[in-house]
Amino acid sequence: MTDPANDRLIPLAEVMNIVGYGKTIIYRWIRQGTFPKPCHPGGSSSRWSEIEVRAWKDAQLAQREAA
Repeated sequence: MTDPANDRLIPLAEVMNIVGYGKTIIYRWIRQGTFPKPCHPGGSSSRWSEIEVRAWKDAQLAQREAA
């Protein structure tokens, strides 16, 4: 899925399901600049671009294959 028109904003629970890591490590990576930043569409809710999260995961797998 790379078509921006089909991109969804997904909650943290779905992000954790896709990447297989918990909230603490995801927010640590965000602070370190190594994970996509969330959007804040309203109030205090955070949502991530599904395309960006899946691209991050694909890059991690590609790094593993290159090593």
